[in-house]
This record gives sequence, C-alpha cells and structure tokens, in this order.
Amino acid sequence: MLKSEAMPIASKAVKIFLAVVGVVVAAALLAALLFTMFFDINRYKPRIEAEMSRALAMNVAIEGQLALTLASGLRVKLAKVRVSNRGAELAFVEALDVAIPLMSIFRDEIAYSTVVATGARVSIRRDTAGKYNYERMPADTAQSRPLDLAKVSFTDLSVVYGDQQPDDRLELSACNGDVTDLRTPGGEPLSKHVSFNGQFRCAALKGPGLDKDRVVTDVTFTVLAKQGIFDVDPITMQAYGGQGTAKIRMDRSLAVPTLTVNASLPKFRVEKLLKSPPSGKSVSGLLNFSANLSMRGSTQLAMRQSARGDMALSGASLTLSGVDLDQQLQKFELSQSLNLLEVGALLFVGPISLVVTKGVEVVGLAKQGGASTSIRNVVSRWTVEKGVAHATDVALTTNENRVAVHGDLDFVRNEFQGIVVALVDHNGCAKARQKVSGPFSKPIADQSNILSPVEPLLKLLDSAKKLFSSGQDKCEVFYRGSLPSPK
Repeated sequence: MLKSEAMPIASKAVKIFLAVVGVVVAAALLAALLFTMFFDINRYKPRIEAEMSRALAMNVAIEGQLALTLASGLRVKLAKVRVSNRGAELAFVEALDVAIPLMSIFRDEIAYSTVVATGARVSIRRDTAGKYNYERMPADTAQSRPLDLAKVSFTDLSVVYGDQQPDDRLELSACNGDVTDLRTPGGEPLSKHVSFNGQFRCAALKGPGLDKDRVVTDVTFTVLAKQGIFDVDPITMQAYGGQGTAKIRMDRSLAVPTLTVNASLPKFRVEKLLKSPPSGKSVSGLLNFSANLSMRGSTQLAMRQSARGDMALSGASLTLSGVDLDQQLQKFELSQSLNLLEVGALLFVGPISLVVTKGVEVVGLAKQGGASTSIRNVVSRWTVEKGVAHATDVALTTNENRVAVHGDLDFVRNEFQGIVVALVDHNGCAKARQKVSGPFSKPIADQSNILSPVEPLLKLLDSAKKLFSSGQDKCEVFYRGSLPSPK
C-alpha cells in the first residue's frame, strides 16, 4: 500500500521540478531578452576596444555601432573595426559578429568563442629590414594575450601582401573560408606560436605580371599552422586556361625563415599568358610549366639571393601566326638582319619568370600577311642557384630550323647575364648567334654579330670551301640538348 502511494508522490515531485525549471529558464530568457533590449552595449565600446587591443597587442578602433543580440546565444555585432600596428593599418573589417559568454561581460576579461568576419581587408607588408607590419618593435613591451577560438569564419575577405616595391604586390580577393582551432599562447612573435587549420576559396589572385586580362581564378587552399611552420597544401587554381596545383611551406620557427614552393601548371594556353599584339601576330598552343624552388632569409633580397631549384617549360605543336619564321631565318643566314632575341623570347616565358619577357616582344618579327609558322617543340629548362637561373636545355624547333639559348637570368639584379641566342645546324653548331645583355625591362641585343654588306659574299666563299674540304674540320657544339634537328 505504501509503495503504491509513493508512485504518485514521486511523479508529482518530478512534474513540480520540471515546472520550476521551466519557469527559471523562461525567466532567464525573458531577462536576457530585456537585457538585450534595454542594455546599451555602446557604453562599453571603449572597454571592448581596450580589451581587443590588449588581446592583439595592437590598436583596435571600432568606428561603427555595437549591437547585442540573442541569435544562437549572446552575440555582439561590431561595425567598421580597424586594426593598426606601428602607425600603419593592418586590417579593416566591415562587420564582426562575436559570440561572447554573457557572464564574461561582467568579469575583468572578456572571453570569445566564435567570430564571423564580413568584408575584411587585410594588408600584410614587410619592410626593408624583413619585419612584418603585424610584428612589434623591439622597444615595444606590449604582449599579445592568449587566444583560443573554436572557429573564425570569413566572408568576402581580401588579403594584400607586398614588400617595398609595387611589382611585389600579391592580392587574393573575394575569399570565403574558415579558420578552426585558432590558438596562441600570447607574447611575441605571434607567427612563431600561432596554430590553426584553415580552408579557403578565393575568386581571384592578382600579382606581378597579372592584369585584368591575365588573372588567376578559383584559388582554393588549405593551411595548417603549428609552432611557426605554415603548410599551404594543396593549392589549386585556374590559370591561363589550365588547372594549376602548388604547395608552399614557410618555416618561421628558425632564426632565418625558409620558404619552399612547388608549382605545376600543365596544358595552359600560351595565348592567354601573352597579350596578342595589335599587328595581328600571335602565338597559340599548349605549354607545360613547373617550378621547385627553396629560399631562406629575413628580407626579400636575401630570399632572392638564396633561391635555388629548377624551372621548366615545354610544349609541342604551337602556331606562330602572321610570321613565316623559317623564311625569315633563311634570310637571316645571309643578311643577319633578324633580331634573334625576338625569336628566342618564347623560351623565356613562364608564369614565374614572366618578368623576363617584359622588354621583349615575343612575336615582334616583321609581319607577313597570311603567313604562319609551326613550332614543333619548345623546351626551356633552368637550374637556379643563388637567385640566378642557368640555362640547361633551352631550345625550340620549327619545320626547318632550331634555335637554342645559353646563359643566365639574374633574378637578383633583374638582368640578362651572358645570354646568347643561336641558330644551330643539325650538328648543334651555331650558324649565327646574338648576345643579349642588360635589364629584363630593356635588353640590349649585341649588334656586333650583324654582318656587313660584303660578309654574305665571304660566307658563300666559305661554303664553297667546305665542299672541297676533307670533312675533318669540326665546330664547337653550341647545343647538346633534348630537341633533335628538324632536318
């Protein structure tokens, strides 16, 4: 009997308990709602600015209004947030949506859980001493505070990176992505201690040699940062009609930072890389490009001076429209009136080494109406040591001729060094050659190889002499590379 009476009593107690809990929760929700309706968080703007400034060890200014909502928990919305360091702007965010535990507002230190950033514009620069604009000066004792964020989401993010020269500027635009498990113990330098996982997709990449007609699009990448080592792998992109891949590792945990880049762009269209000149001449076809480079240093100059690795360009069945190159090369053997640099300029082309072609018109040859040239093969292989690229196998072949290149490209000084472009015969011997020197932007073709009016006659006499020679005379082979003679 006692047992049967205990059951209704227990059931009633549970109902009372649930009712009390419901009343408490409803009261808490009502209180929170009234709190957000009547609590003016803008009165705390100076305190929030100060807290964010202390957390980043930078200057944070909130130029817009603050709002408090209960959407998915207590959230603070900030408008027009500007972050600066050492007197220069580092970031500007149109809107920040920050999840904050309610009780942390009344504590000495505000806590954050997740952040959503919309319309962020980040500018990262490195000065001549190799110091980034997010780093503190040695005399500045301010230290960033520990951070532990579960997730930071970005919408319409753009990131600009550059050194002191305008040509060094890189910009990723219209990026969306997430950074998870963002942690830093605080202190300096931030880049040596921060850890996170990130995944992003960006609409476009602009940089040196890239304009509105030659832009890299649909860039996706994953970032893993841990103890000063940043692995960006994999990277995919659409570039010049091809699908490119790459991976980058930056190690800033060492006293001297190191950078490794591996990139591949197979089957891209050369006509998308090179602007078609108004004269109606053009180069079309598919090329393959790859680069494996490593460098170390605290400044861009030091990085260039230490660069080593290899770069390669290759392709087959290209078409040079508006020019009969074989006909012009045949005339060149007699008159030497052709600029061989313009013939060999295609051998310097590449997404990374595009700067080399800035002063050279790749199809700057005399226009011939209705003419065209079939370029059978192109190979352009370079080894890089201390920022200088050395030609190892650089040549192209047409139906009747072969042109090869010797020499170096100095990316530290941005100039040609000992470059020789030669028309070679079936033995690889130079039938005619031209030396090239000077800066990439304004190369100088040596005119000493251009024959005088009487020299064609001497050349014919020399050819007749060879008919009666024993055939034992041998030339110094100029080209021993992979492309066979077309004849």
